[in-house]
Amino acid sequence: MCTAISNFPANACGENVMIPKRVYAAWFVIHFLLITAVCLAGLFSLVAERATILPSALDAHARTAELLAASLLGKHAASSSPVRRSIATYLHAAGIQSGYTFFAPNIPGYHKLIFELIHDDGRIDYESAHFKGKAAALRLDSLLARLGDNRYEPLREVVVKMLALSIWREHADVKKIRATFGLVTPASISDFEQHKGESFEPIFSYDFSLRDEQNQ
Repeated sequence: MCTAISNFPANACGENVMIPKRVYAAWFVIHFLLITAVCLAGLFSLVAERATILPSALDAHARTAELLAASLLGKHAASSSPVRRSIATYLHAAGIQSGYTFFAPNIPGYHKLIFELIHDDGRIDYESAHFKGKAAALRLDSLLARLGDNRYEPLREVVVKMLALSIWREHADVKKIRATFGLVTPASISDFEQHKGESFEPIFSYDFSLRDEQNQ
């Protein structure tokens, strides 16, 4: 309980108590404003990219609304802007940097490594990297995602070569392997309506003459 002290008014204690409440209220408003901006930016992006069943007449309006929401998140500022960095840091620290668009039904693309096996008799087979167990599959997905990053370009050929050798050990009659790495994009709503499946976009490829590797 706050009591009056000489030269210290009784209502001063109440004012001190109100200051934290005002701070909490301001933080609450800013926090949920950022959440709303993140969600709306993702939602309007889907509408603008025609990933919904909404009419195409809304595309331009959705793009404008997306830009407005992105501006609230500081994305239009320079990458070195303290405001943009502060907002981005807070969003990631609070775990609110992604809205519902991160999850289904808007499944993101993924990377795939395809091996073209050329046999001695001219036959051609196609295989992907092998793995055992769910943990190994998760590590392989993570590895393929890293290979798509330009920062890992010096290591790409070495890693792909090791995976190709693991395939070759199971196919002794293979004389050459062509490894093709690319991005798989799931079918959009319009593609699904036209009975189209996912698409594969090659990014890079390597040819390995494994007989030469064996002789070295």
